[in-house]
Amino acid sequence: MTPVTDPRKIQSSFDLPRHVGIIMDGNGRWAAARSLPRFEGHRRGVEAVRRAVRASGDLGISYLTLYAFSSENWSRPPQEVDDLMGLLKRFIRLDLADLHKQNVRVRIIGSRDNLATDLKALLQEAEEITGNNTGLTLVIAFNYGGRQEIAEAAKKLAVRAARGEIDPQSIDAAMLSDHLYTADIPDPDLIIRTSGEQRLSNFLMWQAAYAELVFLPLHWPDFDRPALEDALLQYGTRERRFGGLTSAPNAMTGS
Repeated sequence: MTPVTDPRKIQSSFDLPRHVGIIMDGNGRWAAARSLPRFEGHRRGVEAVRRAVRASGDLGISYLTLYAFSSENWSRPPQEVDDLMGLLKRFIRLDLADLHKQNVRVRIIGSRDNLATDLKALLQEAEEITGNNTGLTLVIAFNYGGRQEIAEAAKKLAVRAARGEIDPQSIDAAMLSDHLYTADIPDPDLIIRTSGEQRLSNFLMWQAAYAELVFLPLHWPDFDRPALEDALLQYGTRERRFGGLTSAPNAMTGS
């Protein structure tokens, strides 16, 4: 497929989202439609991750958050979980050098408490090696759940209040945000979900309060640059009001 339009036209027609989040859905259905094992769908999904990262960097997006593995995914069949862990390890080992060369900064959000020692070490290595890079920030939501993230932030605030470090009456939305995994990451402007499903599935529940949502009918292994550009063009037609009466100046109409 060729890009739907010249990327320069996208960049000049409206303000690009600073932060794009993607719920990568449909690997299993993609494989089933082709009478292939689910593992092949997940493997092809990793290739789509590479395309998404490359296209986001080329288009000038600052943050890309990918929903790689939810805290609920542990309930999947053990073999599928093992396959997903293997693919993640393989991606980090094989792609980290290339990401570093591309000036990509890698961040991991999610709980690491119950992860295997070797996986924890790989995640830490990815963050440390790319920590000073200044290009696209690739945020991988791994062992992540939005509700759990909010609950953990609330616990941290409760502990601080119990110690007398903060007044419980001073706790507000901004303070809670500062205790989330994404404390130093801007909220997403655009969230894309593939496979046609229209729900957030516990992804960035707090941060997505004012995000624009785009649902694409294709399965994740088929995601490519034209699909990203299509989502960006849809984003460009939206009027972002953030609860107010005046829209933010990112719509192509300029109103």
